[in-house]
Amino acid sequence: MGPRALPRFLLVLLDCWASVSAQAGTTPVVTTEGLNSTKPVPTTLRPVLSSKPPEIPRASRPFFGPRPAPVTDVAALCVCDLSPAQCDVNCCCDPDCSSVDFSVFSACSIPVVTGDSHFCSQKAAVYSLNFTADPPQRVFKLVDQINPSIFCVHIINYKPALSFINPEVTDESSFDKLMKAPDGFSLNAGSDVSTRLDAPQTAKYEYGVHLQTSDSFLRFPSPLTSSLCTDNNPAAFLVNQAVKCTRRINLEHCEEMETLSMAYYSSPKILRVPITVQSIIIRSLNKTLTRLEDTEILRVSKQGVLEAGHIKICTNVVLEVTYSLTYTDAGEVIKADLFLLLGAVSSAMVPLQQKFEIYFIQQNAKPVPLSGNPGYVVGLPLVAGFQPQKGSGIIQTTNRYGQLTLLRSTTEQDCLAVEGIRAPVLFGYNMQSGCKLRLTKALTCRLVAQKMKSLLKGQGFPDYVAPFGNSQAQDVLDWVPVYFITQTSHVKDSCQLPVALMVEVKWTKYGSLLNPQAKIVNVTANLISSSFPETNSGNERTILISTAVTFVDVSAPAEAGFRARPTINARLPFNFFFPFV
Repeated sequence: MGPRALPRFLLVLLDCWASVSAQAGTTPVVTTEGLNSTKPVPTTLRPVLSSKPPEIPRASRPFFGPRPAPVTDVAALCVCDLSPAQCDVNCCCDPDCSSVDFSVFSACSIPVVTGDSHFCSQKAAVYSLNFTADPPQRVFKLVDQINPSIFCVHIINYKPALSFINPEVTDESSFDKLMKAPDGFSLNAGSDVSTRLDAPQTAKYEYGVHLQTSDSFLRFPSPLTSSLCTDNNPAAFLVNQAVKCTRRINLEHCEEMETLSMAYYSSPKILRVPITVQSIIIRSLNKTLTRLEDTEILRVSKQGVLEAGHIKICTNVVLEVTYSLTYTDAGEVIKADLFLLLGAVSSAMVPLQQKFEIYFIQQNAKPVPLSGNPGYVVGLPLVAGFQPQKGSGIIQTTNRYGQLTLLRSTTEQDCLAVEGIRAPVLFGYNMQSGCKLRLTKALTCRLVAQKMKSLLKGQGFPDYVAPFGNSQAQDVLDWVPVYFITQTSHVKDSCQLPVALMVEVKWTKYGSLLNPQAKIVNVTANLISSSFPETNSGNERTILISTAVTFVDVSAPAEAGFRARPTINARLPFNFFFPFV
């Protein structure tokens, strides 16, 4: 062998050494419990366990960079370790289990533990039991798995992306620095993502969240510590408000006050929804109202100052503002309407009082009819329902005229023919109805009693009655329970049959003497049963069944009250009259 053949021989040896090293690198490490040793075991190589990609020409081979470090050490991860400082049954990765515990396991409940499944290459901890050994032993292997999905992560240039970031604790120095940031701030100095406080990201709201606009939030003026208007009060989602406040204005410079102009309340955008002016009403000094047409809205967009002799009048001043916002079930504002009342202001009206109101309307929602607001109105049905379980709300039927009903009398007067035909109980109307039921020998007493009770009570007799006509179903503690009383007369060898249902509703006048509201305070249902002898063979008996409702006014008479005279409770010093006494 000459000197020229020596370099070729060295290259062949290096190539063989590289191939052997690649095969040795793919050999998994196997740990056998009980032997206290770790040794490489030769295994058959598989494509799944190989870390060497198929050979590609150097010119077309892509460069992916280094693999990202795993966020979690799969060898130390154990999802079946539920008991602290105690071995869990069939949990092969439990560090609290010894070789004696592994020898009695039947199988590994978690055979494979993997890391993040988004990576194209990831570590996997494989657990199994070797039952051929005596005693059985646990086998642990740490292998590389290749993700077959084409949507996998090869490299990552943002390290905290797959882990939670520890937020920094803001102190005095960092707080001042964050407040001086011109375009928002981030609580993590190493993060490239900053939270902009003035840029709305979503069009959906939750209850009580401030309504965002293109620049900040929707301002809803309201009085805070005094009666003066505070313009920085934000409007909240689904929070209906109606307030009054006063402003101190200078009539000579009223044109310069933007809070008196219509544009101040109509220009903001609630996210991507512009505010649309739906109505403008002009009020003159003599209190006359004039509704403007659409073509005249631009003419009153700015307030002005007029002089009538020595009196100065500021015109087109905003007196009342009403926002009507329409939202969807998902909490998205889709429409914003504005109603304005403008008027002329003189020196006699200073300081100026303004009224602001905002309310929310759900899209495609039908208004719920009420029996009064708040008190009951005579002739409207009683609001009633039942509570399925303790702690839940009141369940009501969609038919407001079927919540509390009585028997409806017909010309036939046959109870079996009028079954299911009911009449609603109307507030303030005393009602009485009835029918006749024929009894024969073929009908047993128990069957007749159940039939008559269902006729009297109807289907779904309520447990609660609303005290007011607009009571909410979720306010269970405010509802009036129905007291059900059963009266029977025991006679030997007789049949007890319910024959009457008497409902008594007690109500009172609630509130001011000038506008009292009807409030129900007590409801009692009295089921009356009578004793009837058993019907003989071939004979029939006719029983009269009746229902009635009575409204009783239990209002206490109004008495004029006078304030008690003040009394002087003072003590004089013992030497007050010295030296006279």
